[in-house]
Amino acid sequence: QVQLVESGGGLVQAGGSLRLSCAASGILFSNYVMAWYRQAPGKQRELVARITPGSSTDVADSVKGRFTISRDNSKSTVYLRMNDLKPEDTAVYFCAAQPLSPRLGYESWGQGTQVTASS
Repeated sequence: QVQLVESGGGLVQAGGSLRLSCAASGILFSNYVMAWYRQAPGKQRELVARITPGSSTDVADSVKGRFTISRDNSKSTVYLRMNDLKPEDTAVYFCAAQPLSPRLGYESWGQGTQVTASS
């Protein structure tokens, strides 16, 4: 079955950095757009960044210039490098796999990893 396993979350001081990883299994990784979402307490889940199999990226304005998404298709892994973290970045971060076409599969989600940036 499909599994997305996130790692790399934690507690950092404001201005610090973290790198999240999401290892995928059970899918043909090159058929999927990979994305990072986040959800803060009391707020809706929001898209942080996404990356196509060809490594075209789309990054939310709120994190542009601070966060970088990348992927290693040989390892079926997507990364989110987060620099200059701010308290407002505190949230649970989720990895998602979205098929290029519905006939190729279905959307899957990881369990989430907590990121806390303290002021």
